[in-house]
Amino acid sequence: MRRRDLIITLGSAALAARGLAATTARAASTYPERPVRLIIPFPPGGGFDAIGRPWADRIKPLLGTIVVENQGGGGSSLGAASVAHSSPDGYTLLLGGSSTHVTEAILKTRPLYDPMKDHDPISNIAVSPFSLAVHPSIPAGTLSEFIDYNKANPGKLSYGHAGVGSLNHLTGELFKSLAGLPDLLQVPYRGSGPAIADALAGHVSMVVPAMTGQMIEFHRTDKLRILAVTGPNRLGAASDLPTAAETLPAMISQQSIGLFAPAGTAKTIIRQIAAANHALLAESGYQKMLVETGSEPDIDSSPEIFGRRIEAEIVKWTPIVQELGIRID
Repeated sequence: MRRRDLIITLGSAALAARGLAATTARAASTYPERPVRLIIPFPPGGGFDAIGRPWADRIKPLLGTIVVENQGGGGSSLGAASVAHSSPDGYTLLLGGSSTHVTEAILKTRPLYDPMKDHDPISNIAVSPFSLAVHPSIPAGTLSEFIDYNKANPGKLSYGHAGVGSLNHLTGELFKSLAGLPDLLQVPYRGSGPAIADALAGHVSMVVPAMTGQMIEFHRTDKLRILAVTGPNRLGAASDLPTAAETLPAMISQQSIGLFAPAGTAKTIIRQIAAANHALLAESGYQKMLVETGSEPDIDSSPEIFGRRIEAEIVKWTPIVQELGIRID
């Protein structure tokens, strides 16, 4: 190629690049121009709904209209995969976290998406423990009493969870292992909502959902009996509930619930959403609402901090899953 032609070619390429950058900048500066979809990868009625729907409502003054869509199935895999394969324009977000990313990273030989490559972390919203709750017909008022009752009735009791491979499932299996209850049958559902419904009806002996205000209310009204919560500390909203670690010291399990975008989303858009979330979490009323539902607001999150948190969750659960021998495909 002649030098003059090369200069013209390089100049044209530079102009095109600047034009693309300018277009991207303009698009980011006017974001959002229409409603944003927030995909919750579980059916209605569980812990993700308890976090996601109030967030979508309260973030409107800061970010505009958020349309919530529940896309359950595959223990959160289907909804999370749909976001991974969406256009990276900031108009499709995932409410994900420990459950969505641990499952795909360490439990599958044929994952539907790469959790560390196909999603860009934005910001965490809250950290939530799980509850170990039983139907009132179970003659156990403490976790120790439930363990003893189960051992006296091998093969007769069961627990429900949000889906095979969900962190609810892993939490239940960790409990079984630490308590020495190999005969406690696990019953998978398409989310915690259906699992809780069956626990209320007495179709399963125990359920392992994320802590929510609804679960606290079920406990207060004797519709379900929460034997323990799986966080490292007792809840601010229900300090009378013991932690599982008070009975089984290694029984600690909690999940991060936050925001992700499809990989390749403009950094300016990610920063804008993260800033809006940070501003919302700074509101005392919103913090109080999260605490009352049994969650801990994550007020210092950022794209980088949230990404490291998820990586740490994967590292934590990998040896536990290997020891338990859990695979889901």
